[in-house]
Amino acid sequence: MQTAADTGPATPEPALTEADPTPNPAARPAFDYVHGYSPREARRLGDQADTLAALLHDGTAYPAGSRVLEVGCGVGAQTVHLVDSSPGAHFVAVDRSADSLEKARARVLGHAPDAQVRWQRADLFDLPFADAEFDHIFVCFVLEHLATTRQALTGLRRLLRPGGTITVIEGDHGSAFFHPDSAYARAAIGCQVQLQADGGGNALVGRQLQPLLTQAGYDDVRVRPRTVYADRTRPGLVEGFTRSTFIAMIESVRDDALAAALITEADWDRGIADLRRSADDGGTFHYTFFKATATRSG
Repeated sequence: MQTAADTGPATPEPALTEADPTPNPAARPAFDYVHGYSPREARRLGDQADTLAALLHDGTAYPAGSRVLEVGCGVGAQTVHLVDSSPGAHFVAVDRSADSLEKARARVLGHAPDAQVRWQRADLFDLPFADAEFDHIFVCFVLEHLATTRQALTGLRRLLRPGGTITVIEGDHGSAFFHPDSAYARAAIGCQVQLQADGGGNALVGRQLQPLLTQAGYDDVRVRPRTVYADRTRPGLVEGFTRSTFIAMIESVRDDALAAALITEADWDRGIADLRRSADDGGTFHYTFFKATATRSG
């Protein structure tokens, strides 16, 4: 007897982003943020950050008085955890969206009113800062949305003082696997990967962090996996990550996937239904994030 694991739609083959052989100003950013800027997406980002804070921010703390740049702060979902772990540091949080910056400001003010954060609207590829202005740089879930990741990392390197560090965190949708398995669910995930690739982004960038940072001129590059595993014995992760973060993210691209004819409506609905089974009793879900640290040598 066949099951969903051995029949069903073919998963779209993602178009992998090259490691920036030559900077191309016309292709700098990817298209608009693939997940959109809706209130639902802002909630999803907050759920993700809060659920994964202990996993992703473990080992990240900056000394009092240090100057820290957070690139692509979005709605401040990660910023609140940065200021919690480094209350004496001086942060500059940058994003190109004025609306996101206002949401971030409000979030941090409500969470940690005494936090030392300066908010700056700017483009990642045209940051208004002097060379060697920062002791540390933090970049989380930003590279996946860029067409020229190596160019971005190279540009950030000039902002670090000699001996300064950069921390980069990215996911990799190729690391998602689950029980019960389903070719339809994998096809739905593949639609999100393909849409992001079509726009110039890369939902599989996590596996590339070590070579990208090395090629951008950083030293002492270290990458470590941060794995999420959820089943009924870990209800916080099932709700906060499997349902409210990952499945919600895949669901958000439904209209675009159908409009691009990447999948039929029936197969999409089957895939999402099957994916939700991984969050039910008897289901399991696995995903790996990659956390990289590197140094700018003198």
